[in-house]
Amino acid sequence: MSAALQPSMDTLQIGCVSGPDGERSVTLSPPHSPLLNDSCNIAPLTPSLSPRNAPQSLCARPFSVVVAIDFGTTSSGYAFSFTQDPEAIHMMRRWEGGDPGIANQKTPTSLLLTPEQRFHSFGFLARDSYHDLDPDEARDWLYFEKFKMKIHSTTDLTMETELEAMNGRRVKAIEVFAHALRFFREHALKELKDQSSSVLEKEAVRWVITVPAIWKQPAKQFMREAAYLAGLISPENPEQLLIALEPEAASIYCRKLRLHQVIDLSGLTNGLDFEQDSTVPIGSSFRQAREQLRRSRHSRTFLVESGTGELWSEMQTGDRYIVADCGGGTVDLTVHQIEQPQGTLKELYKASGGPYGAVGVDLAFEEMLCRIFGADFIWSFKAKRPAAWVDLTIAFEARKRTAVPGRASALNISLPFSFIDFYKRHRGQSVETALRKSNVNLVKWSSQGMLRMTSEAMNELFQPTISQIVQHIDGLMKKPEVGRVRILFLVGGFAESPMLQHAVQSAFGHTCRIIIPQDVGLTILKGAVLFGLDPTVIRVRRCPLTYGVGVLNKFVEGKHPRDKLLVKEGRDWCTDILDRFVAVDQSVALGEVVQRSYTPARPGQRRIIINIYCCSSDEVVYITDPGVRKCGTINLDLPEAKETNLPHKGRREIRASMQFGDTEIKVTAVDMVTSKSVRAAIDFLSN
Repeated sequence: MSAALQPSMDTLQIGCVSGPDGERSVTLSPPHSPLLNDSCNIAPLTPSLSPRNAPQSLCARPFSVVVAIDFGTTSSGYAFSFTQDPEAIHMMRRWEGGDPGIANQKTPTSLLLTPEQRFHSFGFLARDSYHDLDPDEARDWLYFEKFKMKIHSTTDLTMETELEAMNGRRVKAIEVFAHALRFFREHALKELKDQSSSVLEKEAVRWVITVPAIWKQPAKQFMREAAYLAGLISPENPEQLLIALEPEAASIYCRKLRLHQVIDLSGLTNGLDFEQDSTVPIGSSFRQAREQLRRSRHSRTFLVESGTGELWSEMQTGDRYIVADCGGGTVDLTVHQIEQPQGTLKELYKASGGPYGAVGVDLAFEEMLCRIFGADFIWSFKAKRPAAWVDLTIAFEARKRTAVPGRASALNISLPFSFIDFYKRHRGQSVETALRKSNVNLVKWSSQGMLRMTSEAMNELFQPTISQIVQHIDGLMKKPEVGRVRILFLVGGFAESPMLQHAVQSAFGHTCRIIIPQDVGLTILKGAVLFGLDPTVIRVRRCPLTYGVGVLNKFVEGKHPRDKLLVKEGRDWCTDILDRFVAVDQSVALGEVVQRSYTPARPGQRRIIINIYCCSSDEVVYITDPGVRKCGTINLDLPEAKETNLPHKGRREIRASMQFGDTEIKVTAVDMVTSKSVRAAIDFLSN
């Protein structure tokens, strides 16, 4: 592909706007314009203050099977369904390794690379192999865990972004994610081969990868690029991969729920009866409900309703509900309204949430250890005994899962021997002495050589994260667009925590029903399979940001600032005006597109590059306003003029169609002279 040409006054961006008399005026952008510093060689023919929407047909492809990968912060898994039998969702539960006493619904999101950066293992096997390495040898191996959050927290995400392994070495993030996805690809294809009587071609598999709904476009594109690199699909067949939004997937699955497949927290005796003065930590009603959660975990095939479930039959057109996806790294909230009788869903408010996942409790535990033993010691221990640190986090994870409000007895957490020994050599005193001298009064040293945490200490670890979740749900419910919520669905791995369930029930049980699906940790995975079988079920989505390009309009004295004035050929123009494609929180239906037309600024031009700008407000006017930033580019590759049989001096129009109603922003383009498609791509990773 040819490179974009540098701008000059002969190749300024030209915008055409209609005046009161219908005359089309040409507007130019001055050399100082940020638009021209970053883009060039385009002439938009259709800038308009309101997007032009046109229906776009949704192409169907005869896939034989849908494979969904739930790529989580702390754990990951996959499931699949054959399109000839869409009511049967097959769950992958045969993970090598595992923790005693914990159902292996998923495998840890842990990756182990050799010292030469070659793939060794993923999941339980990676974690256990790393643990079994000699401490001196382990320092050369690259172990990654909970690395998904890096993609969300990096503001300038690119293909060159790096991740840091436990030993401090850095590797390109795209390679780490590709290794993980390649593992799932090979694992899934082997499983499909074992279950299918016929040979499946590579093109017969539709892949679905889940991501948080609050992820921005660069992060979604990053996952797609990692899938290309992993060999799931090729860039020539992008429709073979769908990016599913996690709370949306959960919402789709909830449509299929029957009454016996849910726990209605509002229907339990006294809500959640956590008995403060009983030796039984959980009330009997809730204990029975939690047992019900576990019943189907050893079944590998889950049957869903062919239509909508019994729970849905109770709901009417216009009923609203919230899905709170509480995962390891993030909490994602989406608000849907039901459209009956077709059963499709309409998003009422843009996806919201934040980094309030279960990892926050882990970080609070680490901060507590820093207060007791010193931050410098903890950092040194993690660097020099990384495998032992992993052991300690596993021990805490097991105790974290058993935490309940009002627990009478304390929780014991085993410290690895290497931790105790390393601290004595590093500090010259025992860990027991450190605990006695610290101001953390709720943690003691047990005679069995363990940290003994009171229930109050565990509550303190949970409280900051849970409070943020409750506050965010409360703020969402108070939005005027969201009012009168009938049901709040709690899903995601963190939703299994009685600590979170109790807090949510206490805060919102009096205003709406709080419902938890059975196998709550697999809700998103099941929904992602259903989304792959029918991506049209979400009919309307809300735009998370305002998107547009910079254009030029006729300068109006008193309305436009003087520093935006450009005088060209005796006429006054205002530059840097933001021409919106879509506005933040605007409803966009699936299949609708926003169209703009552009013309090359000179004959022989082989590429048109258009900068895309975004902001979180709809009150901006110029691309230079505070909060507006360049977030991506649209690239249009043009065939040579001789290939189009275009007259030498003829005007060439390239019409670009952008789709904002899907989970990813997509662009297509057509050469209006020849009616042939133009190679078009939208890039959010090259800033």
